[in-house]
Amino acid sequence: MSEKIAFVGVGRMGANMARRLKDCGYTVTAVYDVHAPAAAELAKEIGATHATTLAAVTAAADVIFTVVTDDAAQLGVFAESGDSLLTKAAGKVFVNCATITPKTHVEVARRAQAAGAFTLEGCMASSIPQARNGTLYLMCGGDRATFDRVQPILEKLSTALRYIGTTGQAAQVKALVNMVMNINTCALAEGLGLAAALGLDLNMLREVFSQTGANSQVLKTDGEDMQNRDHACFFSGSHAAKDSGIAWTLGAETGLNLPLAAAAKLQFDRMVALGLGQLDKSGVAELTFKGRHA
Repeated sequence: MSEKIAFVGVGRMGANMARRLKDCGYTVTAVYDVHAPAAAELAKEIGATHATTLAAVTAAADVIFTVVTDDAAQLGVFAESGDSLLTKAAGKVFVNCATITPKTHVEVARRAQAAGAFTLEGCMASSIPQARNGTLYLMCGGDRATFDRVQPILEKLSTALRYIGTTGQAAQVKALVNMVMNINTCALAEGLGLAAALGLDLNMLREVFSQTGANSQVLKTDGEDMQNRDHACFFSGSHAAKDSGIAWTLGAETGLNLPLAAAAKLQFDRMVALGLGQLDKSGVAELTFKGRHA
């Protein structure tokens, strides 16, 4: 475990991935976040340096994980001038885990290659507990040799590790995963909302759903929370809105009409507009149950 590791973006996902690798015996040398107190607190906890510049992160590690919020943030940490992870980055590997557009992954790979560095998409289809426990579902895209180089590290984070293909393809698959998940989430919210309006027993209905064609992973993770209005956040409505937009844009770019993806995007956009974007995606049920939000 000679590779030195650093993290950029230590919200709940990034921080728990760092904790996991530290527990597995890896040296996590530096952490960085635009919200400096979060990075300082994590650094103290795991014995890392709180880096205050991106260049310092790159200097401190061999493999750098980025877990940022969106395309703009991803391009920002790989800026072509000023403070950047690309400063003296030759030979370094960047594993980029944010849910962003495929074209941004391709652009980041181009910039890194120009600096003599390597990139890998590490797209995650899991949530916070899985990040902490090392049971993420990880879909990777990029050069196969780069994947092989960091595979031992990734295997400590994932019990289901998939090499998808070239740069951008893992992000495409992740967009499809989230598209279907978000459509299912909206459909479940409407089903339960209608059932409540009809006066049906929702406990009974969820059990029936689980034994029929209405079953889904979303039913397992979100059904009871929708019923009980427990929207503690594991995957936020605002992230669902962003990810639905990525999938819808991919459809538009390929000339496909995706009406269900578009409808899901509108629901999560509305959730954000109503000030509910910080809730878990299960909070979309607030838009469908009578007597909740209009």
